[in-house]
Amino acid sequence: MQALVDRIYGTLKARTGEGRVADYIPQLAKVDRDKFGIAIEMVDGTSFVAGDVDEPFSIQSVSKVFTLTLALGKIGDSLWARVGREPSGTPFNSIVQLEHERGIPRNPFINAGAIVVADVILAGHEPREAIGEILRFVRFLADDETISIDPAVARSETETGFRNAALANYMRSFGNIHHAVEKVLGVYFHHCAIAMSCRQLARAGLFLANGGRNPLTGFGVVSRERARRINALMLTCGHYDGSGDFAFRVGLPGKSGVGGGILVTVPGRASIAVWSPGLDANGNSRVGSLALEAIAQETGWSVFSR
Repeated sequence: MQALVDRIYGTLKARTGEGRVADYIPQLAKVDRDKFGIAIEMVDGTSFVAGDVDEPFSIQSVSKVFTLTLALGKIGDSLWARVGREPSGTPFNSIVQLEHERGIPRNPFINAGAIVVADVILAGHEPREAIGEILRFVRFLADDETISIDPAVARSETETGFRNAALANYMRSFGNIHHAVEKVLGVYFHHCAIAMSCRQLARAGLFLANGGRNPLTGFGVVSRERARRINALMLTCGHYDGSGDFAFRVGLPGKSGVGGGILVTVPGRASIAVWSPGLDANGNSRVGSLALEAIAQETGWSVFSR
């Protein structure tokens, strides 16, 4: 497996200049496009890595997997009265579907859906407390207290997040945002600004690869059924309007972020994190997606191979 990871890394490293960084968030425009890391954490405790696997990066929308897990823990399936479970087919920050569907986002991984999830987590808290709860949860999942929020990225998102503010205000007009918009957006922008390395991110996703339990710590996180459902949403909705293509080429549950990271689970086997900041037209890591496609093909790990 290490030889496979080394070979894929070596083959794709020369292509890291492809794609475009998320320059609409000024702090992300500064990221070096040549960065590239692959980390595979197996449920048996072994790991295989290559490249920039220990350098923290902004996980952006990958954090939505963790906030969804938290929100389901708070209110259970009643969340689905406020957020759908269908692929969007439109850009991640589109307002068009909200107009047609009266303020109910298509799924929890597009921006509007994740803003509703942040609203759920905010209940009973001030924003600082809710942000702290999310950060503690991610640290618990990765078993790593060094994980932090990048304040420069959070500030950059806050200063330029006009479309997210429009989404939140539009949903509030339908009664689907219950708290002050600026407080909800504060939670949302800060959890998107969580900084993690590939190694940390792969470890944080292990509970979804292992039926809801982290095999490294032995701690149960969610039920097996809930882990299955979160994986299903990652497979169908985790790559915005590129989700179908990712399922076609990779065939594994995954969640991307415009920071260039992708978290993928291989049910029963492994959690994989890749990072390459250059994005394709849908906002997904170009080289990261190619690396995951190669891993899935050469290992036969696609969920459709069984």
